[in-house]
Amino acid sequence: MNTLMTGIFNSGVTETLAVSKFLTCIGASIVIGIILTLAYMYKTKYTKSFAATLAILPTVVCVIIMMVNGNVGAGVAVAGAFSLVRFRSVPGTAKEIGAIFIAMGAGLITGMGYIGFAFMFAVIIGAVEMIYSSINFGNTKNEKYKTITITIPEDLDYPGVFGGIFKEYTEEHELVQVKTTNMGSLFRLTYDIKMKNGNLEKEFIDKLRCRNGNLEICMSKQVTTIGEL
Repeated sequence: MNTLMTGIFNSGVTETLAVSKFLTCIGASIVIGIILTLAYMYKTKYTKSFAATLAILPTVVCVIIMMVNGNVGAGVAVAGAFSLVRFRSVPGTAKEIGAIFIAMGAGLITGMGYIGFAFMFAVIIGAVEMIYSSINFGNTKNEKYKTITITIPEDLDYPGVFGGIFKEYTEEHELVQVKTTNMGSLFRLTYDIKMKNGNLEKEFIDKLRCRNGNLEICMSKQVTTIGEL
């Protein structure tokens, strides 16, 4: 029976991997994945699928590392396979990409057999992430950056009509889109702006309404002010 079990769990190519060690590393990877995922979820917007993937990623990497340990050819093949992986979803933020690499690093450490170091890595990195989120580390005061859409009549000379108002209330402004609407009877102008004082938004919009004939005006937070990684 022992010989049969050895044959099932030994490929004959790499060093024999004990079942107990395999299960220990798998269990440790699962716990580490949960720790890292909970740390990432702290004060962060996330999707259910991303959280589930992040939790299981250290286990996947751990198993791969254990399977190719000592086999150079298999290691090269796995590296090539990983290079073909693409996430078929919307582009990720820098934080999401960083979380993926952290989870892969934790799985790699566990797969090499350094379970204690893997737990230390997960706890330390998780704590640092939570601290950074709590203190709003890296905040660049992006609340001043806005996107405003102004609807105007087709006969209004838009290039200069709002210049004085923008100069009074904004530090920066740029016309990024002009679009016709309502069968061409109206224009919709989209500006990227940086407010001088966020508390004067209503006053700013009221003055714009006096110039555009009280047509629709929409102000929103800019999606990004600097391209994400």
